[in-house]
Amino acid sequence: MRLLARASALAALVLSVWIGAPASADTAATTFDDGHRFVVVTFANDPVRPTSRAGSTGRRYMSGTYRVAQGAHNNAQRVADTYSLKQVASWPIKQLGVHCVVYEIPDNRPVAEVLAALTKDPKITLAQPLQQFHTLSSAPTTVYNDPLYGLQTNLVSLDIAAAHERAQGAGIKVALIDTGVDRKHPDLQDRIVTTRSFVTTRAGTTAGAYRHGTAMAGLIAAVANNKVGIVGIAPLAQIEVFEACWQLNPNADDAACNTFTLAQAIAAAIDANVPLINMSIGGPADPLLSALVQAGLKRGVIFVGSTTSEAGSFPTNISGVIGVGNSEGNHGSATLTAPATHVMTLRPGAEYDFESGTSVAAAEVTGMIALLLSANNHLTADSIVSLLKSTPASANQPLAIDVNAALAKVEGEKAGRLARSGR
Repeated sequence: MRLLARASALAALVLSVWIGAPASADTAATTFDDGHRFVVVTFANDPVRPTSRAGSTGRRYMSGTYRVAQGAHNNAQRVADTYSLKQVASWPIKQLGVHCVVYEIPDNRPVAEVLAALTKDPKITLAQPLQQFHTLSSAPTTVYNDPLYGLQTNLVSLDIAAAHERAQGAGIKVALIDTGVDRKHPDLQDRIVTTRSFVTTRAGTTAGAYRHGTAMAGLIAAVANNKVGIVGIAPLAQIEVFEACWQLNPNADDAACNTFTLAQAIAAAIDANVPLINMSIGGPADPLLSALVQAGLKRGVIFVGSTTSEAGSFPTNISGVIGVGNSEGNHGSATLTAPATHVMTLRPGAEYDFESGTSVAAAEVTGMIALLLSANNHLTADSIVSLLKSTPASANQPLAIDVNAALAKVEGEKAGRLARSGR
């Protein structure tokens, strides 16, 4: 599924609760649709104190140690009154030391006009549109006993069977920021360890609403040698699901997310100390999301994202994020590539189907990075890219990678260190 980003925000998202604001206004679900326009504004939130969990509601912050300061609360109300805006959602972001508020523009003023006024306000630290982001994929004799392995031509081209003799992702957790995942799928048994949701409504209540996330989870960590379905690239890795996107139709792969849901999911994944985050999405450059990703990068988190045909797209526009393209298409600004045309993966409800697009490529590379981390959990994003780029590649696919060769290098370096230390 290849989806284009739009600036308008759609569907619903999890609401955080204002400290000191009326409960009746805070707890009602808010729907973001085409008929409304919204802006995201942040205010300095001092004092900043640590809390135990990101993405919690305002009520949880009230009972914890990090909450909305009175000054930030007053500024938020002042902005609503001064600029004739309506507060619809809010959340204190401890990683950035700010309080974030989503305002609705209740009249016909253009978003650009409102933002121009807001950016001149000295008490505002950031003002931007509430933007939308989309997932980037589309439907269209073996060492394993998984019956559909023979259809996984991507694993053959990536030499995954040989790589699995060296590593299978054991001990590594992967954060999947996407739609929800059908954790009851037989090929994901014991692979999904936690699920947190930051959306309030979705296209249906059945597992069919989780098509994209289930497909990505299967590519990364479908169980191997269980006599069921397919083989994941890192079949012993575990996935923590951070649901920030919603299917636009339960019978199609199209899914969307927005600035606010993604911000909560990214912050929660960073707080969970997950070393590797997959975001098979694409959309416009976004200052708030960029700040959160950069905060994660400073803590050593590895981010993998899907490239798009548009220059400067989030998240691969951020220096340090590993951007992945389709090795069979236009590489564009990709750091690495992987096969992403008609790749076999999971569908909700114990089903399987082919998937295409750079979402697929990003998930495949995320799985390969999990293999490398299970061999050496001290590898950084730069060292991983260096390892994978230095592996053999053809003239037609200069960014193609050989994870088995990269694992061999990791083993060789480990053996060399042990020899030098006399062990």
